[in-house]
Amino acid sequence: MIFHILFNHNQYNKVMDEKIQKVLEEKIHESANRINEIISLVNSGVESKEWRWSFGRGIIIGRLYNSFYYQSRRILKRNPTEQEFSEFIQLLKDHYDEFRELSLKFN
Repeated sequence: MIFHILFNHNQYNKVMDEKIQKVLEEKIHESANRINEIISLVNSGVESKEWRWSFGRGIIIGRLYNSFYYQSRRILKRNPTEQEFSEFIQLLKDHYDEFRELSLKFN
């Protein structure tokens, strides 16, 4: 119960640096614009359609995860906090439809 209260409270008190959030939003749109590169990686010898979808999503999420940590260390001069990481996960959830739409191109 206390975790639920704290988690919901944290969602309303955003702590993720605005610069980092902006970089992540740009990286999401960059992934969409560079989808052909990701498709080339995904289609490099893999036969399973399900695997290609997972691999493609993994590339996109991995790029975002890397950017999140790199920008936190560059801008804030520290690793992200658990609350900032929770906000990163929420950002991914907020863009789920975009990721799903991109993954349809990994056929």
